[in-house]
Amino acid sequence: MGDEVSDGRDGSQAAGAAGVRPRSGLRALVVEDETKLAELLGSYLARDGFDVAVVHDGLEAVATARAVDPDVVVLDLGLPGLDGVEVCRQLRTFSDAYVVMLTARSEEVDTLIGLSVGADDYMTKPFSPRVLMARVQAMMRRPRQPDEADALEGARTFGALVIDPLGRDVWLDGELLSLTRTEFDLLAALAERPRMAFSRRQLIDAVWGPTWVGDEHLVDVHIGHLRRKLDDDATHARFIRTVRGVGYRMGTGQ
Repeated sequence: MGDEVSDGRDGSQAAGAAGVRPRSGLRALVVEDETKLAELLGSYLARDGFDVAVVHDGLEAVATARAVDPDVVVLDLGLPGLDGVEVCRQLRTFSDAYVVMLTARSEEVDTLIGLSVGADDYMTKPFSPRVLMARVQAMMRRPRQPDEADALEGARTFGALVIDPLGRDVWLDGELLSLTRTEFDLLAALAERPRMAFSRRQLIDAVWGPTWVGDEHLVDVHIGHLRRKLDDDATHARFIRTVRGVGYRMGTGQ
């Protein structure tokens, strides 16, 4: 097991042997409550050319991610404050950083939960630093913004409405709409599961995060903004339907 995270020597040698070029200007965030491990992971990423921020709890992770806008996040599942799943959910409301989730538990359900909230990859402790860095390098080689063909392939269509979740663009009758980040996230959440009737709380969790506290009718305000931009009539809705006693769901666009 000498290849596992231990003293940092094998990781730096592996990076040098691979001839990895420094990635000046790219930022990494390490979120790990084990201080020594956090510092070790940060050193690997720094050797690979990243500007690195290291934090040790979930609440600080969200705040730091907003401040530094990382390109990649190494995120432990078991954290004080907010756990890794909640951190990842909140991160995905404002960032498209690549996320590698770490856990000491190997049960398949943890993997499914982690990936369902937007993690790009998943590693179980103990792990090889060479494998971690190889996965980070592979992710950074993938373009985050798709080309036009990829965008169209991943687009979701509801009549005259086209939603591109990868490029974060929305077209109505061929015209590109100007949506706020919150409006886009809310529409994308509905479009991701178009047959599902979402409650306000479910939409709050999906867009604002499960720790958000306040008047859940904030959802209604943003739905109203969206409907105006979509030229949608609440009484005869094409795109965002009201489900009485529940909340909202996507319409067919007809």
